[in-house]
Amino acid sequence: MRLITVCLMLAALGFAAEKKIKINDLPPAVRKTVDELGKTSTLVGFAKEVEDGKTMYEAETKVDGKTRDVTIDADGKIVMTEQEVAIATIPAPARAAIEKEASGGKITLVEKVTKGTDVKYEAAITPKSGKKKEVSFSADGSPVKW
Repeated sequence: MRLITVCLMLAALGFAAEKKIKINDLPPAVRKTVDELGKTSTLVGFAKEVEDGKTMYEAETKVDGKTRDVTIDADGKIVMTEQEVAIATIPAPARAAIEKEASGGKITLVEKVTKGTDVKYEAAITPKSGKKKEVSFSADGSPVKW
């Protein structure tokens, strides 16, 4: 009962849960975009999410052994891409900011996130304090949220 109440509260706040789906469940416009993605990557899985009345689809792919998640709207337009990258490949100011946040701890994942023309760098880190967290910085090393 408690779980149902929490789920209803989250839904009321506009949070949505991702639902795994099969490629054949994708609408034609989304399927066309996914087929194009499949030409340059390995398709791994798909999900559907409805948030604030908007339906979005996510294609999980692999490119050269690294994960790439692509968010696609119902019209087949790519809305956002999250590409796993090596920390050495990101701009030096963003890298320095991530390393500072890690405080000598472990950086477990770095992603380049592209939304339209905006780019940020996200990192999952476990600082020496032990509490895992995610941080986001622009190319110039300033904190970013969107």
